[in-house]
Amino acid sequence: MPRSPEARALAAIVRRRQQLAARLRAAGGGVAIVPTAPERIRNRDAHYAFRADSYFHYLTGFTEPEAVLVLIVGSGDNSATRSVLFCRSKNEEREIWDGFRYGPAAAAEVFGFDEAHAIDDFAGKLPELIGNQPALWYALGYDAAHDTRVLEALNAVRMQGRSGVIAPADIRDIRGPLDEMRLIKDEVEIDTMRQAARISGEAHRRAMRFTRPGVNEYEVEAELLHEFRRQGSQSVAYNSIVAGGANACVLHYVSNDAPLNDGDLLLIDAGCELDGYASDITRTFPVNGRFSAAQRDVYELVLAAQQAAFAQARPGNTYDTTHDAAVKVLAQGMLDLGLLTGSLDSVLETGGYRRFYMHRTGHWLGLDVHDAGEYKLAGQWRPLQPGMVITVEPGCYIRPAPDVPEAFWNIGIRIEDDVLITEEGHDVLTIATPKSVSDIELIMSDVEERG
Repeated sequence: MPRSPEARALAAIVRRRQQLAARLRAAGGGVAIVPTAPERIRNRDAHYAFRADSYFHYLTGFTEPEAVLVLIVGSGDNSATRSVLFCRSKNEEREIWDGFRYGPAAAAEVFGFDEAHAIDDFAGKLPELIGNQPALWYALGYDAAHDTRVLEALNAVRMQGRSGVIAPADIRDIRGPLDEMRLIKDEVEIDTMRQAARISGEAHRRAMRFTRPGVNEYEVEAELLHEFRRQGSQSVAYNSIVAGGANACVLHYVSNDAPLNDGDLLLIDAGCELDGYASDITRTFPVNGRFSAAQRDVYELVLAAQQAAFAQARPGNTYDTTHDAAVKVLAQGMLDLGLLTGSLDSVLETGGYRRFYMHRTGHWLGLDVHDAGEYKLAGQWRPLQPGMVITVEPGCYIRPAPDVPEAFWNIGIRIEDDVLITEEGHDVLTIATPKSVSDIELIMSDVEERG
């Protein structure tokens, strides 16, 4: 009988803890401490919406604040692993105010931990948990409050030296092995990211249908947010960029408070977060529904650069090959459009293209929109592997200047998709989001759908 989505997700999370334990065991074992994120005050006594730490979420699926995972890993091949959760106690009065809490007993059962305790007992139990362990795996410097608790526990263990209890000899960064794990997505993660991509694509469609001269950037942003929540995502994955006209030439523009003008382009870089996982899509389209000749030329150039990058997105190619392929197409196009002069080789060698394209062509994507994992190994770009998810996002940003044809002034275009590396090559998770000139103009010409 097929397992429920919840059962599949739990099985995947337990498997991740087992895989992490195997990595730590191969490195000599020890005890790993992974806290969730702290709650943050927005102003006075109001908090920002809580979002679990990505590492903690990856290993637990537990979304309540004030929680810590402790993983105790023996050094022998057949040694046992012990998973311990610390979380908030059941408290009926607080649940009236703040909502449901699992409490330690239910959390251990539902999320598959060997044991669970109240978070109030964490500081008292920590010296016992880390004593006589060969190594402490912890992200020192990541959270000052937890650093203090961990260092106090280490000092408490060291004070027990005369009784035969030994403190860990090494403190190692738990993020190293976890980053390597997070780079390769499992089936549950891929399914979640595929669904997040679908929701974000629908939101971009909604934004295209809504946009017209005279509306404000924040009105378009509201349409995106409406669709994200309407389809069940819990949050944006990052602050949405809704940039009309010259604002599209500001790479991380987030004011979203300007009116949209007839004849301008609108660049939208926006994605939802679903069950902790990010999507990240950028589309650029004309406010009035029709590309001008200059806008079309630059748009088709960026689209061609993305297609060249897609062709390199396959196992065995190194991470930088997508960027290099996109840059070569963009540089040649800038020469053809009269934005640059000289030869292609000289533009590539001097980096002259960076005047109009100043960022790289993508990044890892996962629990974080700029996800965990090194891009280089031993100083060399790392090879792409099945299960990795990257973005592919070339762009061209043309500010007014005396040597730039006026028809191109204030054209800012970026096209971004989320790409899963597969055994056969790649799978564009966001492929359903309209992208060609004809598809965009068709959607925006539908007067009935656009109201």
